[in-house]
Amino acid sequence: MATAPQLPTTGPRWALSLRRVCSSHRVKATRPTYNLAGYPPAVKEGYIDGCETAKHSQYAHKDTKRMAEDPQYSMGWNDGFGICKKK
Repeated sequence: MATAPQLPTTGPRWALSLRRVCSSHRVKATRPTYNLAGYPPAVKEGYIDGCETAKHSQYAHKDTKRMAEDPQYSMGWNDGFGICKKK
């Protein structure tokens, strides 16, 4: 009975295989952070969502329910969108 061929554990073929495996299992990067010290969490979250929406990034998000119900989130989103849209 023939045995299965063994993959090399050193050399270029092994490195190429590892690169393929790693690139096919990319983890979504963490959400961006901004220096918004002193602001309430809802304002910070809204600002980040608004700014990322203005930049058309993968983190673009507008929580419409929260926009209607949370004035701090809404203020942060509008501020973030307006400021980042100008850049």
